[in-house]
Amino acid sequence: MMEQTIFYILAGAAVIGTILAITESHPVHAILYLVTSLFSVAAIFYLLAAPLVAAFEVILYAGAIMVLFLFVIMMLDLGHPEQGLAPHWREWLPALLLSGVSAACLVAAIVARHGTGAPLAVQTLTIREVATRLFREHGLAVELVSLQLLFALVGALYLGRQNAPSPGLRPPSPQGKGAGGEGEPS
Repeated sequence: MMEQTIFYILAGAAVIGTILAITESHPVHAILYLVTSLFSVAAIFYLLAAPLVAAFEVILYAGAIMVLFLFVIMMLDLGHPEQGLAPHWREWLPALLLSGVSAACLVAAIVARHGTGAPLAVQTLTIREVATRLFREHGLAVELVSLQLLFALVGALYLGRQNAPSPGLRPPSPQGKGAGGEGEPS
């Protein structure tokens, strides 16, 4: 019964974090809300006796892909630097509450699971078996996902280059004249 309650709390935190990520106008704040949502989903995977999937969720999604998103945001210069310097405590409160709820639920699940001492009736797989199944049975899907990430990165680079000034164009000199002083370029 306790695990079911923890599951619903984590699911609510994940849904609220995702809704806040969608409705947030500042892109960096939206990514932070999405990371809190992904941590809640990772705790749900741990609660469902899938610690390897929970670790993948944290390492791959909350780690690598969110860093890629931040990289794209920095390249496209979508943020508002004047708002990011000193955020107000009200901007931090939802993310802190969601993170605290997720962490508390994860600790409660770990204590409840290891406190009972009852073994779980779950089939365990080694890392080697997971990798073998992943690349033998789902190799095409893994390659397609990697291609999608590559296309997204190339698209971000292309969009970032469109907004950047061309290296051959120089801004006019402050005096507006060349070295000879007669308006000819130097």
